[in-house]
Amino acid sequence: MQDLKVGILQFDQSWEDKVANFEIINKCIEATGPLDLLLLPEMFHTGFTMNVSLAEPLDAEAVHYLKGLASKKSCAVYTSFICIEDQRIFNRGLFISPSGEVSIYDKRKSFCLGGEDQYFTAGQQETIVLYKDWKINLQICYDLRFPELIRNRLIDTKPAYDVLLYVANWPSKRISHWDNLIKARAIENQCYAVGCNRTGTDGNLLTYNGHSQAIDMFGNALIAPQEQEGIYVVNMSAKELIEGRKNLPFLRDA
Repeated sequence: MQDLKVGILQFDQSWEDKVANFEIINKCIEATGPLDLLLLPEMFHTGFTMNVSLAEPLDAEAVHYLKGLASKKSCAVYTSFICIEDQRIFNRGLFISPSGEVSIYDKRKSFCLGGEDQYFTAGQQETIVLYKDWKINLQICYDLRFPELIRNRLIDTKPAYDVLLYVANWPSKRISHWDNLIKARAIENQCYAVGCNRTGTDGNLLTYNGHSQAIDMFGNALIAPQEQEGIYVVNMSAKELIEGRKNLPFLRDA
């Protein structure tokens, strides 16, 4: 298990404009050095919209773009998009490896306050991806409020996962919740927790101030909450995680 270098791309998403968001992402990552994993905000190329006419199947534009990005940067990519499958609409997380292998996670907790439950089908299962010997638990935005979804546990004496990834469109008026919940999820599950949020204003006039960040198992900020558009890079230490769990074996009591 080697260290994992993660890039968090926080940007002002162009409302329902896929091409514009592709261009923003391309520009933001031009000068980025080597990464193992790149995170983009929730519904990366549309913003958090209930306009399900923008939905795509898995073999369409969004996935093709992300596969190209993963190949070009030689890193995995995680984000979500509006997906249509079997006449149902999902807020679907995509974890794409550099080789183009796709793992999916469908958001399990619909944001009813924003009407997401009226348009989207909720996912039913957890997705943990094995990548570079790290076990990575995929999450999306509102899932963050529900710790029962991702309670870490020992499986054959090993933790079920090592890192939680949250991609989001989390508005600034509730940003203190985001900050506190990410820290709590990291501490209670003895894992790294990484959150990627957006900035700017969306088509519903909701404002976003980012606060993308990375937290270690002790609740320490490896990347403090950031408000400016840009890419923020964190190195997650395998040694520190393993030693921390060894010294504080709380998961065996879960």
